[in-house]
Amino acid sequence: MIILQTNELKKAFGVTEVLTGVTITLQDRQRLGLVGSNGSGKTTLLRILAGELPHDGGQLSMLRGLKIGYHSQLDDLNSPLTVYEELKTVFEPLFAMEKSLRDMEVRMGSLHETDAAAYQRLSEEYATLTDRFEESGGYQWNSRLLGVLYGLGFPKERHDQSVSSLSGGERTRLKLGKLLLQDNDLILLDEPTNHLDLDSTAWLEDFLKAYKGAVIVVSHDRYFLDTVCNQIAELSFGKTEQYAGNYTRYLELRAEVMERRMKEYTLQQKEIEREKRIIAMFRSFNTERAHITAKSREKRLAMVELKEKPMEEHNVFFRFEAGKGTGQDVLLAEGLAKGYAGRQLFSQVGLHLRAGDRVALLGPNGCGKTTLLRLLMGLETPDEGSFRFGAGVQVGYYDQQQRGLHPDKTVLDEVWDDFPRMEQTDIRNALAAFLFTGDEVFAPVSTLSGGERGRVLLTKLMLRKDNLLLLDEPTNHLDMDSRECLEAALSQFTGTLLTVSHDRYFINRVANRVLVMEGGRLKEYLGNYDDYQEKLRLLSQESQEQTQTKTKTAQREEKRRERQAREAAQAYRARVQNLETQIEEAEERLTKTELALADPELYLDPKKAQALNQKYTALKEEIERLYQEWDEAT
Repeated sequence: MIILQTNELKKAFGVTEVLTGVTITLQDRQRLGLVGSNGSGKTTLLRILAGELPHDGGQLSMLRGLKIGYHSQLDDLNSPLTVYEELKTVFEPLFAMEKSLRDMEVRMGSLHETDAAAYQRLSEEYATLTDRFEESGGYQWNSRLLGVLYGLGFPKERHDQSVSSLSGGERTRLKLGKLLLQDNDLILLDEPTNHLDLDSTAWLEDFLKAYKGAVIVVSHDRYFLDTVCNQIAELSFGKTEQYAGNYTRYLELRAEVMERRMKEYTLQQKEIEREKRIIAMFRSFNTERAHITAKSREKRLAMVELKEKPMEEHNVFFRFEAGKGTGQDVLLAEGLAKGYAGRQLFSQVGLHLRAGDRVALLGPNGCGKTTLLRLLMGLETPDEGSFRFGAGVQVGYYDQQQRGLHPDKTVLDEVWDDFPRMEQTDIRNALAAFLFTGDEVFAPVSTLSGGERGRVLLTKLMLRKDNLLLLDEPTNHLDMDSRECLEAALSQFTGTLLTVSHDRYFINRVANRVLVMEGGRLKEYLGNYDDYQEKLRLLSQESQEQTQTKTKTAQREEKRRERQAREAAQAYRARVQNLETQIEEAEERLTKTELALADPELYLDPKKAQALNQKYTALKEEIERLYQEWDEAT
């Protein structure tokens, strides 16, 4: 079932056209990834679909009553509540229902004796609302809330922390958690994996794969798109093209489509040129018939629907070169330790990089990965341990915080000042490889986006020609095409590489070893990210097999405990059922007693009336006792 559809959707800001022909179709429970270069209009499109922006032209249609949730990149969550309380606000409709149920129970208790008809009507309303409460997850809200908190990296000790004390990234994560707990038919996610570590990202992938609604997601995380999405829409030059499959399949299909279109365009251009030559030949004949034929062919040619030449966004193109070789041992570190304000990040860390190694350093946020790189660059001092570089090693460093840039300099001066002996033409050629052309090289660094600043740093790193590269989240801020080019350049790099990254697609393409920071120590795995995950799977499988090979005594003990638990459960169910039967029988006797008490002739015999009243009181006390026992039992 189609739940959302756009046709030739348009949007402009002033004279700048951002969207010129967006056409997408979304089915129920589809997961659509929206990809395109930075500035192509992806966020604008999400805001239009979320109702935050109007569109200027084209059609936008949605299923009637479609509930849409939108997660933006903005840090706009301001709250005086704690982390737990803020997420709990999502369930306020449930709490209102629960309060209504409790109020109904009180009213039913009073109506039971005074108005049987009203009691019956209220009982039916109570049953209906109870069903709604259960269907809405009234008994599972707390477990769902805790699952989201733990999944997004908020352990129990942080649940009582105030929202106002969180960092910007943490507030964005909490805002994402609120959205995931809402029951929307469609959620729009703009870079949801920003500020998530690998464990949280993997949790989010599993959550979205099981989500009952549809999803449209903008993300630069290609591994995430591969795992979650079954449709990809590419936004380029203001238009969209939709492909079936995940991100990797989209790359294959797009390459096939572009190749086919280029062939069709080239063949048509050749045919047009051939036809023009034929027309020119007929015109060269000085006969009336030849001129008529030429004119006829010109009319036919003018009616031909011209194919557009396939266009692609300009891509970064560069390569890293190692200026000179190194010895076999590039880096040796022993017993490194570092901590801040009494908190130990890591200790007894050893590291051995050999020539040609391509090592990815993984670990949760805050475990000390960036600190380790800064130690190796001499920007931090280790508390313990030592390290040394091998002979001939020249180190280049990419800082994810981009602290090496000067905001008041122009792009050209930022690079040229580091390489004053180079000609301006060579500097501009290097910048052009990173898409800084024309007057763009005179723009102040302070006006650049995160992705543009990243490209300036990569330009400087490329020109240095170091033989050991320490890269801290190099794909952050880069669009997908730039990431693909960076991966291709690093794949051809003949030096040694140590990179911190959360980009699993990037790790798969460039790494041949994985180091994981766990509990303040480093563990090594050979291969790329998928190899590392397979090793974890095998270790988990081995652990499960060891668990399953219990001794016969342990198995008999476990069976005995299971039998006792079953017997206890059966006894519990029997007790509850027996109490419910007793309550039902007692209430039937009470009803008959009430009818007898309502007979006027009863009061002709005072002793009989007194005895029946005593019986009525005793029955009420018995029912109250039975209800109390039932309440304790359940």
